[in-house]
Amino acid sequence: MSLDGNVQRFAYAVRAHWGIENQVHWVLDVAFDEDASRIRKDHAPEDLSPIRHIALNLLRQDTETQNGIEAKRLKAGWDNNDLARLLTA
Repeated sequence: MSLDGNVQRFAYAVRAHWGIENQVHWVLDVAFDEDASRIRKDHAPEDLSPIRHIALNLLRQDTETQNGIEAKRLKAGWDNNDLARLLTA
């Protein structure tokens, strides 16, 4: 890797990347068990990825309950009223 000598700029870029990893990818893996997904045929993984991101954004916008993302997702799966509330918020 060639580096211009601007170590601070490089460190910022690395931290920004890992911030995204920690905020999005890790949550998707924990709450949606994305890494264990067996969906691999044709374009299905690419098709479901934006749906998972939309669901994650909807769950993060929910301020009515103080549960974690995974608990909110499970609750919405069990309770149609809660799901409707999340989708119309």
